[in-house]
Amino acid sequence: MSAIFNFQSLLTVILLLICTCAYLRALAPSLLDKNKTGLLGIFWKCARIGERKSPWVACCCIIMAFSILFVQ
Repeated sequence: MSAIFNFQSLLTVILLLICTCAYLRALAPSLLDKNKTGLLGIFWKCARIGERKSPWVACCCIIMAFSILFVQ
């Protein structure tokens, strides 16, 4: 089933996108900072969410991992 139609898969993809963008911005800030608007601005916004809400994102990742490993 596609991640678009399965809500749990969609949440997993969004969490992975946020975590990946925050990690890439920590390694190479200029890579994401030059594209703050437009379609590629989504990655910059995901990086900002990952930086500012990092405790919440980490809790969501742990809950999602627990859900995937033990609930399914």
